[in-house]
Formats: sequence, C-alpha cells, structure tokens
Amino acid sequence: MSTPPWARSAAGANTYDAVTGTVLPTIYERTTAAAAAHGGINLGQGFPDTEGPQWMRESAAEAITTAAGPTNQYSPGPGFGWFREAVVSHQQRHYGTDLDPETQVLHTTGATEAIAATILAFAAEGSEVVTFEPFYDSYGSMVALAGAQLRTIPLRAPDFRPDVDALEAAVTDRTSMVLVNTPHNPTGVVFSPAELERIVGIAARHGAVVMADEVYEHLIMDDAAYQHQTILTIPGAAQVAVAIGSAGKSFSLTGWKVGWVTGNPELVNRVRGVKQFTTFCTGGVFQYAVAQGLEDDRGFFAANQAELQTGRDLLMEGLAAAGLTPYRPDAGYFVLADVAGVTDKTAAEFAAELVAHAGVGAIPVSSLTLPSTQKDHDDELNSLLRFAFCKRHDVLETALNRLAAWIG
Repeated sequence: MSTPPWARSAAGANTYDAVTGTVLPTIYERTTAAAAAHGGINLGQGFPDTEGPQWMRESAAEAITTAAGPTNQYSPGPGFGWFREAVVSHQQRHYGTDLDPETQVLHTTGATEAIAATILAFAAEGSEVVTFEPFYDSYGSMVALAGAQLRTIPLRAPDFRPDVDALEAAVTDRTSMVLVNTPHNPTGVVFSPAELERIVGIAARHGAVVMADEVYEHLIMDDAAYQHQTILTIPGAAQVAVAIGSAGKSFSLTGWKVGWVTGNPELVNRVRGVKQFTTFCTGGVFQYAVAQGLEDDRGFFAANQAELQTGRDLLMEGLAAAGLTPYRPDAGYFVLADVAGVTDKTAAEFAAELVAHAGVGAIPVSSLTLPSTQKDHDDELNSLLRFAFCKRHDVLETALNRLAAWIG
C-alpha cells in the first residue's frame, strides 16, 4: 500500500501506520481518548470547559428556532453580507484596517478550513513552505497534500522569539508560502511589529504569500511583551498576506467552527476558489450570533483574558512546584514545560505515563514538529509538554495535585 501524501508530513507521521495502512486519530483526539480511558483530566486539547457568552448562545438558538435570523438553509458561500460587515467592523475597531466586505472577507468553517483552503490555494506543487516550529498540526498535512515541502525554523526556550535571520536564510525563490502564527500556538509568543515587517519583506522579495494565523488575537495577557496587531497593518502586507481569524477561541465557542480569511481581493478570491469546493457553506445561524459578538463583545474579551491569566499563573506555579520548568506564555491557552528536571524520558514517553498513572493528559510538543529525519536542526523541543490552562481553576488544581503526587 502506498503512503498517502498527507502521511509524509509532520502530522502524517503521527497519524498514519505505514505497516497496516491505518489512519490514526490526531494527537489531540488520542490524548483526549487516553484521558477519558484513565478517568483523567484532559489538559491536552485546547478547548475551554466552560461555555461562551450566554447571550450569544441564546442568539444562535433564536436563529435556529424562529425567523429572527437567517434560515437553516444554504447560506451564501462567502458568508452572509452582514457577517462579513461585522468582521470588517471588528478589524477596523481593533486594528484600524479598512476592508471591503464584498471582496476582502471570506467566511470559513473554522480556522482549520481557512488554513486548508489558503495552503491549497498558494502552496505550489514542488515548492517549499516555511514556518516556525512547533506548529499547528494541520499545516504539515495540508502542505503535503498540496505537493509542497515543509521547512521549519525552531522557536527556542526560554522566550521562543522568532529567529527572523534564520527565516531569511530559509526562504528562497522556491518558497511559495511563509506560515506565521501569532499569537503562537503552543508557545504563546506574540510576534512584534518589527518581526512581522521583516517577515513580510522577506516574503515579498521572493514572491511568496504570507498566511497569518491569528486565532488567539483576543487571548493576550496583561504582561505580554507585545500586543497583537494583525499582519494586514504591516507595510507591504496588503500585497502578499492573508489573515485568518476565528470566533471559536475568541468567544470560547470552539465547536461552532466560524472562521474567516481577510486580505486583498485577489488573494481572498483564490482562497475562495478552493473553499467553495470543500464545505461551500456552513453555520448560517452561528454566523448570526458571531456577527453580534464581533460588533460588541459586551466585555467578554477582557473578562475571559483575566480568567485565562489567572489559570496560566496557577498552572505555572503548580508545574514548577512539581519539578518541571514552565515557560510563561504571553497569549493563548497553553503553558510549555520542560520535563528534563524530573525524568530522563522524552516528553512523549513521559506524557504516556502521566495520563496512565496520574490521570493527567498533556501533549508532547514533538508531535507538533517535523520528524527528526526531516530537520536540519536539533530536537531540543523533545523534552517539552503542552498543558492547557483554559480550564476551570478547580480542575487545574486537581490536575496539579495528581501530577505532584505521582512525581513525588
């Protein structure tokens, strides 16, 4: 049996058994299943264990059951006009961008579809795609499906700042795309305007498209080194970049799968050319509720950020007390922690024992990297685990008590 294209990527290496030809669940699904099997606490998969705003959920319910909003039939492929206008209003209010809702905004089924459609639109077969490592696992699979090759530059502890000099050395005329994720999953680093400006300039010189995955834009802590600024505000980005956003993370409604792509009309139209033959359209009633949230979050963004920051600090303190070395994120849902202080095992081996014996699920960062055989740099990320803090504080405390007891 021949190896499918996606299995030749980083994600494929973790989700495909070449001997049996069996497709395995993603690392997120496997961690969640392992936690459930052991009666454990899942700090692996990045979803909140509390619901998003009540008023948004009521709005979606009203749209489903009454004539208050859109019908339950097909919505326009690019998204309802009022949804795209709400995205434009949100971007203008927060970042000062000036977008045309008719030609510069595209609704997608979550950020994952936006990522897939964008990479398939611009990653030319036989080209190279460059990104920072670790990375969201769909990047690797979609690059492989496009017939391109992924190259990575590691983000290194303790601050995980992007090495833009290394990126510049990696980008060549063979490079079709540069994938940027800021705020970054899973390190929590927020790229600075100067770093983004250099990245845009590097891509422009080589004729590459920049995809900026910005789904954690509203999950930035008070003590962050930089605040988020969409890449579309960077000089020169209008010609070479598209930005991806999502309601799932911003409003703690990850199951709604409402995302969007913004950028200049030509680039967005090319993404639409792929997207219209995947889902075509989804979630009209969810677009209705999300549009209201984008127009006015009613204080949710600030309250959610404060709650997350408290959870982050609680998790970091407990991990350090247990003997791990946690690294403080500036944004997002996750703390990365080095396990080298408590074990000689890799983080992947340690994670398997942690969920089996302590009932705590975490994700090894190595599962979000290229296989070692495909890299030209060392594997210092192999000792890092990703723990999610987007959970109730009592849940975090219970998980930390289990972790400490097991290690002790």
